[in-house]
Amino acid sequence: MTALVALPELAELSATADYIASCQSADGAIAWETRGDTAGKIDAWDHVECAMALLVAGRDARAQAAYEWLARDQRPDGTWPREWLAGPRGPSVVDPAAETNMTAYVAVGVWHHWCARGDRGFVEAMWSTVAAALDAVVAAQLPFGGFAWAIDDGVPCGEALLAGTSSIHHALRCGARLAELLGTTRPDWELAADTASAAVRSNEAAFLDKSRYSMDWYYPVLGGALDGAAAHRRIAGRWDEFVVPDLGIHCVDDHPWVTGAETCELAIALARLGDGARATRLIADMQHLRDPGGAFHTGYVYTDGERWPIERSSWTGAAVLLAVDALTPGSPTARVFGCESALG
Repeated sequence: MTALVALPELAELSATADYIASCQSADGAIAWETRGDTAGKIDAWDHVECAMALLVAGRDARAQAAYEWLARDQRPDGTWPREWLAGPRGPSVVDPAAETNMTAYVAVGVWHHWCARGDRGFVEAMWSTVAAALDAVVAAQLPFGGFAWAIDDGVPCGEALLAGTSSIHHALRCGARLAELLGTTRPDWELAADTASAAVRSNEAAFLDKSRYSMDWYYPVLGGALDGAAAHRRIAGRWDEFVVPDLGIHCVDDHPWVTGAETCELAIALARLGDGARATRLIADMQHLRDPGGAFHTGYVYTDGERWPIERSSWTGAAVLLAVDALTPGSPTARVFGCESALG
């Protein structure tokens, strides 16, 4: 008889949300982890993911503060630094270069907030932030359709990442929906998304080769650049290389290391394809990374029986909350990622 696969219970999810909230400073910034007085790394992508998770957990004020901080800290060119370090006087910039997928992700977060709360005032307040971010990213699109993965001193690099472009594709679609909600259109964003999707579908060789990484495998599906039969074929094609039964999925295909965030992202991609059973199984499998207090460890080296790196990343907990939410009827996450077919 097949054992019943269960998702984490509400109390466990609440404890995870509490841990994410503990990583948030008074100004709203959410660090990767909290270790007492030790400063934590911050980046815009993971910050937004944590804000999304806090919202689905009912921590609305916390999520609001996170978005307000991001809007305040946006640079005049629409981007954010690649990395800050949290500190008692507020975050300090560690690496001023911008990554395009990190910059674009605010659009996903704001669309998610609308899907969860229907708060038009919030969308209106964040619209200029979203528009500036997506405009900066579209300006960094390369001729073949991928997006330069980094912008340094205002100059886009000449190389694109498949996972990053797939994430930006999703952000642009969310941005276009926000524009429509506010009674306007952004055909330039739609065109950039169409061109990016075409590059992902038919010109993968033009991207930097990061095929060792599981994100390059599933992100074209998660970000919506691939769908239908092509998406199913992509997931099936490398399933056995990346999925480790009962533990989660590899971060890279040649290391005996499973990571929780990637496992949950794959679960959302599977839910998008209507495969709720395998999505649920993956979320259950990675629960061995859970700390008794509700946080989640980033990864596990199964040949050594050791958790590594030695950190409890806020964004891994956020990925868990969003993956569970994607499989919950009426879920805003399901709407944002197109996972409604897994809820039937």
